[in-house]
Amino acid sequence: MTLKSKLKIESPVLLMFSVFYVIAGAAEVFVLVVSNFTAPPHVGVLGLLSLITAYSLFKKRKWSVLLVTALFFLGITFGATTLYGSIVLQTFEGALLFHVALIAYLVMTVIAFIYVVAKRKNFQ
Repeated sequence: MTLKSKLKIESPVLLMFSVFYVIAGAAEVFVLVVSNFTAPPHVGVLGLLSLITAYSLFKKRKWSVLLVTALFFLGITFGATTLYGSIVLQTFEGALLFHVALIAYLVMTVIAFIYVVAKRKNFQ
């Protein structure tokens, strides 16, 4: 029995977006924990919403579209302001990997939003 049949994966694209949201959510919660909960609380909220969204996409729930739409606006705002602050306002030397990760986060958020909204009829 293959992993695909065990997990009942109908769409590998939705699986990819679920993995993206799990990684993004885990990273945001990790940042909050490592900073001893001194990081801004919106990081934890975004992490929790990302983990819930990953579950809803994996199970193809009807409320996935609403969560992905909310995370689109929240994620774009968070990613863009963090990237702007890192590049322009602060002097992070050697933060190229951080900038690339933020740009990848922004791109994946936009792609996930476009895909889920376009396929919203497929959700229960």
